[in-house]
Amino acid sequence: MKNKTTDSLQFGEGNFLRAFVDFCLQTLNEKTSFSGKVNIVQPLPNGMIEQLKNQNGKYHIFQEGVMAGENIRLGQQINCIDQMINPYQEFSNFLKLAENENLTFVFSNTTEAGIMLDHKDQFNNTPALSFPGKLTQLLYHRYKTFNGDHSKILHIIPCELIEKNGDKLKEIILELCDIWQLENKFKSWIRQNHFYNTLVDRIVPGFPKNDVEFYQKNLPFNDQLIVTCEPFFLWVIEGNTKLLDIFPVNQLKNIDVKIVPDLGVYRTRKVRILNGSHTTLVPVGLLNGTSTVSESLKDNFLKTFLFQTLFNEIIPSVDFDKKELENYAHSVLERFSNPFIIHQLESISLNSISKFKVRVLPSLLSYLKKEGKVPKNLTFAMAALIYFYGKEVSKHPYSIKDDSKNITFFNQIWKDNKIEKVVLETLSNTALWGQNLAQISPLKDSLTQALNTIISQDKISDAHRIFQNLQS
Repeated sequence: MKNKTTDSLQFGEGNFLRAFVDFCLQTLNEKTSFSGKVNIVQPLPNGMIEQLKNQNGKYHIFQEGVMAGENIRLGQQINCIDQMINPYQEFSNFLKLAENENLTFVFSNTTEAGIMLDHKDQFNNTPALSFPGKLTQLLYHRYKTFNGDHSKILHIIPCELIEKNGDKLKEIILELCDIWQLENKFKSWIRQNHFYNTLVDRIVPGFPKNDVEFYQKNLPFNDQLIVTCEPFFLWVIEGNTKLLDIFPVNQLKNIDVKIVPDLGVYRTRKVRILNGSHTTLVPVGLLNGTSTVSESLKDNFLKTFLFQTLFNEIIPSVDFDKKELENYAHSVLERFSNPFIIHQLESISLNSISKFKVRVLPSLLSYLKKEGKVPKNLTFAMAALIYFYGKEVSKHPYSIKDDSKNITFFNQIWKDNKIEKVVLETLSNTALWGQNLAQISPLKDSLTQALNTIISQDKISDAHRIFQNLQS
C-alpha cells in the first residue's frame, strides 16, 4: 500500500539530476511504499523545460557499465515528473508550488556557481536572479501561506559539488533575509527547515548524440532527452537517520544512499581514492601513450600501477575502515574500466597541478608520516607530472591546460634541464602546494631519482620498473 504523496521541488533539469535524483525517486516509487512526484523548476533563463513539457515530463535513462565483471546496459522510463515550470515565464505558478500541502523535499543541482550570494538580487524580481534568491522567494511564500506553521517546513537537499553545500545555502538565504529586510520571524522559520550537506557520485555522460538511433529504436516514443550514466550510484547525506521515515532509501538495492552524522570521511574517501587515482594516472598514462581511462585498465603496466597505488599507498594513508576503503577502490577500478564511457586522459589533465595538491599530495604526505618512507608510486606520478609540464623537454604531443603562471613557471625551471634545480624549485614553490615541500628531504631525494629515471628511459614503464628497484 502506497503512502500519501510526498512531493518534491527540484531546481534544475539537467542530465545529472535526471539521472540521479529523479532516477532515485522513480525507483522509490517502483520498489517501496513511497509515492512521490517531482516538480521541476528551471533555474536559468535558458534551459530544457520546454523539451520536458513536449515529452510530458517522461524520458529514459540507460545505465551502462560493468557490474560484477559483466558489461550491462539497463533501460528505464522515468515518469515521476509532474509539473515543469519556467519561473521566468510563469512566476506566479512558481510561487504556487510553495502552497502544496504535500511538498516535503527540495533538491537542486545548479552547478558549483549556483550556491552564491548575488548582491544585485532583489526580492521583487520575478524571479530572483540566483538560485538562493529564488528559493528564498519560494520559502517566504510558503511561510506566508501557512502562517509560519512549523509542520510546513521542508527538507532541503542540495547536490551541488561544493563542500558543506547545505550549510552554505542556508547561510546565503539568511543573509538575503537581512539584505531584503524580511521579518525576523521568517528567519526563525527558515532555521527550522532542514538543510543537508551532501556528497553525490555518479558519472553521467548524458545524451548519446553519436548513436541516439540505437537507443531510440525500441522506445515507445521519440525520446530527445535520453540520459546515459554509469551503474554506480552513491549519495551521502549528512543528517539524522529519522530522514528514512519519509525517504526510505535504505530499502533500495543497487542504489547506495547513506545517511550519516558526518560525511567528511566519505568526501576524503572520494577525493583521495576516486579523484586521486584519476590524477595519479593521468601523467603516467599520457606518457605511456594511452588515450583514455578505460584503455588504461587494459594496459598491463598501467593497470598494475593503478592497483598497487590504490591498495598499497593511498588506502593505507586514509584513516577509515580498511575493508570499506578496499571495496570502494574495487568499485573505482570497475568504473574506470567502463567501455561505455570515453574519458580522455588529456581532458582530465586540465589543472593537474592544483588537482594533485588537493587529491594526491595529502595521501603522499600521510603515507610518509605513517610509514616513515615515501610512497614510490605516488612519488613517481609526481615526477611524471613535473616531467609532463616540461613539455619542451619531454616532447610529448599533448597541450598543457593550466593557469598561465604555472605553465610559465615550469617552462622557466626546465630551461637548463638541471634535475636537482627543477625538483628544488618545484617543491619550494609554496604557490603550487600551499607549503614548502623542499624541506622534506626523503621526498626531494626520491623525486630526483624518479625524474632522472624517467628522463633516462624511452618508455615510462621501464622507468617505473627501474625506479621501483632503486633504494630510497
